[in-house]
Amino acid sequence: MMSDPHDFHDHNHDHDHEHDHEHEHDHYDQEASEKKIKDLFEKIKNPIPVYLFAQRGKNDVFSDTARQVIRYFKELTGKIDFREFDVTHDMAKKWDVTDSPTILIDPDRYHIRWLGAPLGEEGRIFVEALLLAGFRMSNLSKQSLSVIKQITEKRHIKLFVSFSCPYCPQQAANALKAAVEKPDLISLEIIDIQANPDLARKYDAQSVPQAFANDVLIAMGAQPEELFMLSLQKMEQQTIFIPDSDAEEVQTDLVIVGGGPAGLTAGIYAARSGLKAVILERNVIGGQVATTPVVENYPGLTQIGGKTLVEIMTTHALQYVQIFLGEDVMEVNPGHPMTVLTNRRKFITNALLLATGAVHRHLGVPGESRLSGRGVSYCSTCDGPIFSGKKVVMVGGGDSAVTESLHLKNIGVDVVVVHWLDKLDAQDFLARQLIQSGIPILYNTEVNEILGKTSVEAVTLFNNKTKKTKKLKTAGVFISIGYLPSTDLAEKIGVELTPEGFIRTDQFRTSIPGIYAAGDVTGGYNQIVTASGHGAEAALTIFRDRIQKQKPETA
Repeated sequence: MMSDPHDFHDHNHDHDHEHDHEHEHDHYDQEASEKKIKDLFEKIKNPIPVYLFAQRGKNDVFSDTARQVIRYFKELTGKIDFREFDVTHDMAKKWDVTDSPTILIDPDRYHIRWLGAPLGEEGRIFVEALLLAGFRMSNLSKQSLSVIKQITEKRHIKLFVSFSCPYCPQQAANALKAAVEKPDLISLEIIDIQANPDLARKYDAQSVPQAFANDVLIAMGAQPEELFMLSLQKMEQQTIFIPDSDAEEVQTDLVIVGGGPAGLTAGIYAARSGLKAVILERNVIGGQVATTPVVENYPGLTQIGGKTLVEIMTTHALQYVQIFLGEDVMEVNPGHPMTVLTNRRKFITNALLLATGAVHRHLGVPGESRLSGRGVSYCSTCDGPIFSGKKVVMVGGGDSAVTESLHLKNIGVDVVVVHWLDKLDAQDFLARQLIQSGIPILYNTEVNEILGKTSVEAVTLFNNKTKKTKKLKTAGVFISIGYLPSTDLAEKIGVELTPEGFIRTDQFRTSIPGIYAAGDVTGGYNQIVTASGHGAEAALTIFRDRIQKQKPETA
């Protein structure tokens, strides 16, 4: 929606660790963000009542932060009417507020409350809430409106979020739009799991985002807008949305499926070659990189957060191509031209590039799927903070497992690494860091089962050298054992795969004319730099192929 309006908070924490030239850059970014916010709020005609309820001695850190955040935005715009009350005040009784801190947004008009403080990623959610309430418009798509109109009974949404979760703002925007569109039937509680750990435990919401409606789990993870509305209507998570027949049509030279490093780079190179290109991403822009805590091997950047690297790439790509988020490709009809049908619209294109990347590999042991999101996690950036002060198991010994283990330890999690080999697979530099950190490593050890009634309580470990089995108590299991190529779309189209399950390519051309593939979905080293390189080469190949087709035949 905008470039990190919440950065003002992060700057305060990082100030002592940055060099002077970085201060100047951050100051410029902050001013740019503030100007964007001011410009947006300038267009709002309606006041935005924001009430903060807090109780001294209860979650004071979160209350103080919430107060600072609201005051910050109030200084940027005069549209915010900010009032603060004690939880014992009559106004708290009027709105049935018992938790500290609680933020209400225009409570006379909407039923939107925030339990916690809008830190980090949640800053984007807070800005979205203010804008939707200020404009008094949901901005839902026609397809979403057609679904939400079918809701005739009350829905109380509980959405669990975390300040470090890049997936949460997308799902929060969906819930906020629903609450603004139908305030008579839909109410929303946005619940910060750090500020409300007991509530998170009560709902076993140890993985975010998670959405409940009337205390029924309706969604785990972020969804395209239409699928969230359908999940809310059906009261269970939906995975397929059939678009209306009057979907918008877009004509282009190249459709790129996947917004990771390969897709973003391909978009840049295609556009610079003179091709009109669009990027479709069904989940979070950046793919695996968006949830990587720290990247230390990208040329030119000694150390950078995965999310920050994604933002740099995305900002660059947006100068050249249009990115369609929440677009899930439902059908591809090859030909000249070919048709690509998504959950939202139709694309007519001359070429298609599959840069769908890879997904986390699962252990496939008992308890894994049943306890997924209830202690079993594949993203330490998203779910790590809820386990602060608790013991968790990290399964894996590669670069990702080691990086995420170090990240967990850094945020106060008691982590032990479980690896099935007798030595780590990670790069020497990372392996040495892990050993020097003092994190215990259980070599020659495999997880046979994940135990727990409603959430993870223990794991059964098997030593493949001694052949002995033991039980280890743990509150969480983080799994980082590699990736599987996301070839579901390729298989649906009929593209040929290799025996290993990757898309078979010849200089990025697949077995179907006009369809190309690049990045992790084609195999290789699963590195950001190689995926980016593939994207660039694929785009140039597509351009050359088009030029060859356009050459006039000679006698």
